[in-house]
Amino acid sequence: MSDTVKTSALDLVSMRPQESTAAAIARTVQAAQFAEAAGFTRYWLAEHHSIRGLACSATSVLIGHVAGQTRTIRVGSGGVMLPNHPPLVVAEQFGTLASLYPDRIDLGLGRAPGSDAPTMRAMRRDLRSTGDDFPELLMELQRYLGTPQPGQTVLAIPGQDTHVPITLLGSSGFSAQLAGRMGLSFAFAAHFAPDNLEPAVMLYRQNFRPSATLKEPYVMAGIPVIAAETNAEAQRLFTTPQQRFLALIRNQPVEVKPPVESMDRLWNPMEREAVEARLHAAIVGSPDTVKTKLQALVDRVGIDEILVVTDTFDTEDRLFTYQAAADAAKKVIRRIPVAA
Repeated sequence: MSDTVKTSALDLVSMRPQESTAAAIARTVQAAQFAEAAGFTRYWLAEHHSIRGLACSATSVLIGHVAGQTRTIRVGSGGVMLPNHPPLVVAEQFGTLASLYPDRIDLGLGRAPGSDAPTMRAMRRDLRSTGDDFPELLMELQRYLGTPQPGQTVLAIPGQDTHVPITLLGSSGFSAQLAGRMGLSFAFAAHFAPDNLEPAVMLYRQNFRPSATLKEPYVMAGIPVIAAETNAEAQRLFTTPQQRFLALIRNQPVEVKPPVESMDRLWNPMEREAVEARLHAAIVGSPDTVKTKLQALVDRVGIDEILVVTDTFDTEDRLFTYQAAADAAKKVIRRIPVAA
């Protein structure tokens, strides 16, 4: 089976230093509208809490806003961290979204908290939680989104019978195996945990069982992508996400900052190693280079859809990257590695 790879986007609603939340969200809407025009399949918003520099904490609210400002592109979560929320509330929120925007809403789910211990406490989470109850929470959520069962006393209204498509997100083998066993699509977070990409995808395919909603495995991967007219310019723009991860490991605000000519004076050798470990799956370069590297990724891993993660200071550079990624994906042949 061979076809082309789909292109989508994952957006953390990044803020510039001193930028208002409204301005950051306006840039997200502009990017989503451009992605729609470029032929992207979906536009996903992340969930993070109490992180200075990210305006994506109210994920379902953002999804509704972006869906209302676009017409055809699918809009969803990448993802809702299910242990943070009662499954009934998630079903009601996404059931409402699906009612407002039929056949356009996705529900990507993760089991990580997306926050630190004090924030978890503020969200009334049990700090002893390990995420082991994620399968039970997932099945409860599926009941609220599915057809009501005889004797079901609690109903998600809206929610029941909406059958909002669910994708499991992960950066390890846990969600990969669970997604496979439950016959759900799987999205791997290679934009910050690239080392586990191939083994997780292999686990997913090995454990996959067809379901009522998905007959064959379907793999997405979040990949950092930066494109520019030349390889050198793309590498310069890449210093923006490098600065973001450097700030993250230093426990500093993670706003997007202007690119610099060199990172040499900004990090020490240990910090450089840590940042590069997080970003070594990145696809950076000219449009031709992006196409070549994307084909190599698909040949190696066998993904069906790329979730483009683009952190640039200037919106114009982000939109150039989106167009380059969309153009490249149309020429990339999807192949499943024999070992899978």
